[in-house]
Amino acid sequence: MKIRPLYDRIVVKRIEEKGEQKLGALFIPDSAKEKPQEGEVVAVGKGKRLEDGKIVPLDVQPGDRILFGKYSGSDIKLDEDEYLIMREDEVLGILDAQPQAAKKAS
Repeated sequence: MKIRPLYDRIVVKRIEEKGEQKLGALFIPDSAKEKPQEGEVVAVGKGKRLEDGKIVPLDVQPGDRILFGKYSGSDIKLDEDEYLIMREDEVLGILDAQPQAAKKAS
């Protein structure tokens, strides 16, 4: 099943951090972990509709890695996969690929 969000809404798949989390000698079970606030944009709407009827395209595009607030969006489940649907204005920022460190000329 595919989903096509309307207007300024986007569909995001959370990016789970791999590995077990431990706090000192304590193991933190999955049920007690906080949900990640980073995700990958899966689908975007056509854009935000202004009062005069014009549609402004969104800044985020499918494939972008984004940061969002802890309580942003609504959780949905499609074909056993969990997604988050939110408005573009709930996005805090777009993560760019890590730049490689420049080597010093000696």
